[in-house]
Amino acid sequence: MIRSSLTAAIGFTALIFGPTTAHAQDCDVPGADPWEFTEEQVTDLYACMEDAMQQAYSSGDNETASAYRDWTATSTRPAVAGAHGERFLYTFANDVAAEQYLRFAENGVTMPVGSILAKESLKITAKGEVRIGPLFIMTKGDPGTAPETADWVYSGVQPNGQPMKFKQSFCHDCHAAFEGQDALGYPLPEVRVTN
Repeated sequence: MIRSSLTAAIGFTALIFGPTTAHAQDCDVPGADPWEFTEEQVTDLYACMEDAMQQAYSSGDNETASAYRDWTATSTRPAVAGAHGERFLYTFANDVAAEQYLRFAENGVTMPVGSILAKESLKITAKGEVRIGPLFIMTKGDPGTAPETADWVYSGVQPNGQPMKFKQSFCHDCHAAFEGQDALGYPLPEVRVTN
């Protein structure tokens, strides 16, 4: 049900974000369906790609791309949630965001100004290859900064280190569904970091 309802959004995501070209051919990819990977397979794949991802994102001049790996990981490993083009996602929260975000509250959430979330992504192609996807970034601004997006500013870094270009509404139209969570999506429950 979830997978079928996301088909149109996934296709549109691929259209807007375009193909990614960075990949590591020496990584063991267990197949083309990321929904079928075991926890161990995901962990091994991420370990193989981790350094390449950090190098790819930080090859440009985005400050978040150079800093996010020192932030708090919000899950125990990457996981596929369906959104963001069925990519494996791994979210990091800066010091301002971490305490509130890690509560994973469903209602009454107000993230502090200055919160930044950075979400790494990996895509498995139909041929069973792994490719580095964009680094998705959300930054909470001062009240009134961006009223049409609940004061969140969405940005991203392509695998070549260059900034992504898209309309703010492209991201926020989906994130707005999480109104009680201050427009935040969370990692899947089974991989969330617990305090």
